[in-house]
Amino acid sequence: MFGAGDGNLANFLWDGRTVRIVDFEDSGRSDRAFELAEITEHVASWAEHPLDVSSFLGHFALTRAEQGRLREYRRLLVLVWLFLLLCDESSGNRRNPLGAVERQARRLRDLLG
Repeated sequence: MFGAGDGNLANFLWDGRTVRIVDFEDSGRSDRAFELAEITEHVASWAEHPLDVSSFLGHFALTRAEQGRLREYRRLLVLVWLFLLLCDESSGNRRNPLGAVERQARRLRDLLG
């Protein structure tokens, strides 16, 4: 399948009926479970206006195989975001909210638990 590859919620425009994707910089061949993990674990989904992940994922009828891949992709992406946030914090060019590294570390612990 073709996927956006970037789960930043700002890339998805909702007019009440239709979702439009506006950023294709990271797009290409993908997997539905990966795209859902990319959205749910992107820092934009929890930093300021938290996404209700359970409700969001409840809109998709995932196969058992997709559910397993989703779990593993989410674990991978939460770790990737932890590294990105650590790099952001150590660079002195902070783009993310204060406490984001600690919050992300807790998210990682919860997903691994």
